Order: sequence, then C-alpha cells, then structure tokens
Amino acid sequence: MNAPASSIAQETISDVLARFAASLTADAIPAAVRERAKYLILDAVGLAYASHGYRWEGVSLDALRSFGGGNACVIGHGRILGLRDAVLMNGILVHGLDYDDTHSRGVIHATASVFPTVLGAAEHAAASGADLLTAYVAGMEIATRIGMVAQGGFHQVGFHPTGLAGVFGCTVAAGWLHRLDASRLAMAQGIALSMGSGSLEFLEDGAWTKRMHPGWAGAAGIMAATLAAHGYIGPRRAYEGRFGLYASHLGERMAQADLGLATEALGERWQIEEVAVKPMPACHFTHAPADAAIALSREFSGSAAQKLAAIRRLRVLVPEQVVSTVCEPVANKRRPANGYDAQFSIPYIVATGLLKGRFTLDELDDAALADPDVLALAAKVDYEIDPASTFPRHYTGEVVVEMADGRVLRHREAVNRGNTDRPLTNEDIAAKYRENATRTLDAGRAQRVADAVLGLDRADARTLADLLAEPV
Repeated sequence: MNAPASSIAQETISDVLARFAASLTADAIPAAVRERAKYLILDAVGLAYASHGYRWEGVSLDALRSFGGGNACVIGHGRILGLRDAVLMNGILVHGLDYDDTHSRGVIHATASVFPTVLGAAEHAAASGADLLTAYVAGMEIATRIGMVAQGGFHQVGFHPTGLAGVFGCTVAAGWLHRLDASRLAMAQGIALSMGSGSLEFLEDGAWTKRMHPGWAGAAGIMAATLAAHGYIGPRRAYEGRFGLYASHLGERMAQADLGLATEALGERWQIEEVAVKPMPACHFTHAPADAAIALSREFSGSAAQKLAAIRRLRVLVPEQVVSTVCEPVANKRRPANGYDAQFSIPYIVATGLLKGRFTLDELDDAALADPDVLALAAKVDYEIDPASTFPRHYTGEVVVEMADGRVLRHREAVNRGNTDRPLTNEDIAAKYRENATRTLDAGRAQRVADAVLGLDRADARTLADLLAEPV
C-alpha cells in the first residue's frame, strides 16, 4: 500500500541533515571548532602509529591485501590497498587500541570512522586540506547526533553505535567531498541504513570484531555516497521510518529515543566540542573508576601482596547503562582472556589501578594480564548501580574499599577525566600524540606528522596522505 502523498512530501531528518551538510563551508565553522578538530585528528593519527606491531594489526592487513593492491594510503604501511580497504584498515589502526575519542552523549567513537573516510575520500576527490577538515566536521556532526538520539539505548540491545550510527556520518562526509547536492546526500543516508552494523558480542570473549566497526562504517559510507551519486535510490525515512534505524534497532527502547536531538541547534551547537579524549587505553566507561582506584592507591604502602592482604572487598559504583559492557559476565571480567577483554573489565582495571597506581598500554600485555596479585584483587571486586550518576553526560565512577581492619576508604569521580566538562587541553592531546606516535616513529618524524596535521587547512589532502603513507 502506498503512503499518503502528505507523508511522502514531509521533510525528514535525512533532509535536514543533508541540507546542513550541503551548505556547510569552512568559514561557517567557528575557528575554535576547526582547531579542536585538527587535534582530534592528531590524536587519531598517533593511535594509528601506536597500533603497529600487534597481532590483530598484522592479521587484518594480510587479510585485506589478499584482495589485491591499490594506491590508497594505509597509515605507516604505504599505498598498498584500494580505497575502501584502506579506509577499513585505517579505521582498525585508529580504533584497535580502544584509546580513541568518544562522543559521550552519542556513546560513539566517531573520529575512528570519519577520519579514515575523509582521509581516503579527500585524496580520491583531489580535495584541499581545508575541504578534508570541513568534511570531517560535517561527518562528526551527523554521526554523533544519530548516536545521541538513542540515549545509550543501542548498547542495551547489543549494538555498537560506532558502526551503526557512524556509517551515516561517513556517508555524509564522503558525499560532501564528492559535491553531492542535498537531495543526493539525503538519498545516501537512506542507502546507508542497509549498511550500518556492529554487534557487542565481542564482550563475551574478547573477540577482535569491535576493532573493525569504525573502518567498516567508513567503507560502507563511501559506497553509499557513491551509489547515491550515480542515482541509486534509498528510502527517505532512514531514521524515523517504520523500519528505520531506531525502530529496527531499539525495539521497546524506541520509546526512550529523542528524534529531536538529531537536528537540535544544528549549525549552532557543534558536537566536536562534546567529544571526550581518552586519557587511558580502555573503554571510556571504565575511566572514572580507574582514576578513583589510582587516587586510592596513594593511601597504601608496601608490596602488592601486603596491599592485597589489607583489602577485604572492593565495591565499584557505575551507571546502570554500562553494566552489560564493563561489569558482566562477572567471571569473565574478573579474569580477562586477553588485552581487549581487559579494556572492558571494571574488576581488572580497578585492581590494576589500586595496586600499580596507573593504567597504560603496558598493563595490557600478557605478563600484566597474568599478574597473580592483580587477578586476586580483581576477584574481590563487585559492582553496584550508582544512584547519583549523570550518565550519559558523564561516565561517573566511585570505588569503595572495605579494609580487613574494618576501615572504609572511598573516592568518587563525578566527571570522568577527558569529558567535555573536564576536558583534556589541546596541549594534553599533543602530548598524548607524541607518547603514542613515538612508540613507532622517531621524534623528528613524529613532529613532521604533527606539523602536517595541525597545518592541514593550509595544504592539500594528497600531501598529508603522502606523509602518512610512508612506511614505518
């Protein structure tokens, strides 16, 4: 049965987002937003270099090379893959360590999908660096807003918003670079509806699949935009339709979705200003408890064994919405199977922070994961729902230590470090970039890359891609 003519003519969310993106220019983006965008890209590039040498990185690259070569940039590896495969691989590099930025309200790693997309698509379109940056901002606006609408609901039903919502931002960013008009950009979002994906099943056993979600969204976004450019027809009501994104992926939680968030203050309130940069390599939901544990570690002295003997029990207060991601299943979380599993484990991260006073990439290697003292303390960690949580605005956390002598120690982090209400500065991001990039590059080359990224709006996309493609 055909829909009534009035409903067909009604403006959709896709129409509004497309019109915004089609008319977006670099001059319309506030200078502070453009500057922050460059630092978010810098953070992503540093992580791409830091990901070199891990087994999952090598396996991913070998698999993609088996499809044949190409001339698109793969960060630190050369021009060795076709465009879509390069976007997928660069997304794996940026997101593989789970150390990349998070838009808190959208609960989405948007840069990990949008930046690889614009890096590849901008060079393919012979675009300027300023155009790359503008397309990145456009893609970030759409991806984060589409994630925001669900208000944390995607995670609750087992979907990863980075792949599911990220594909729409990637589609619009790629379409913007190829100069699609508003009607084609709207159509491209309808096509992308059939391409978004990302299951949270990896949480059950530490599987690698989450690492591919951002790059898959980017590759799909380029495909959706290209199909639309050639006249392919997609559904108009990608978001609000009877079988649109939210109805099909939220089920009963559709009632909690706020469709107005997709377009509210569009072009006035910039979502890049709401992106939180990670100060440690773990799921963002764990950061406040980790910092609370690290703060409490200063209350202890002596060996790890002595600290362990002094603690009877640990309770961690977390938002209800994060339990299924970082607290359950309890047995798995107390004894993570691998580094990726550990990055989503409140018991492991809190135990590590309390015993070692830190949580870095080194705490994810095999020796750290087998530390008997950490595992013994992790076995004493329980979780409770935080009644005062302000999630998703803040990823709150509180650690309560019940001592063997009857004392109780506690520390609360009401706003997670790196959150937009407690942000890392651009200088902090630059320091994080240097720390990560120099795990692979020498200091001089790391600085040349930083200069190129921060000077992006004064060069062209090909120049940046050439530099990033140089093998390490």
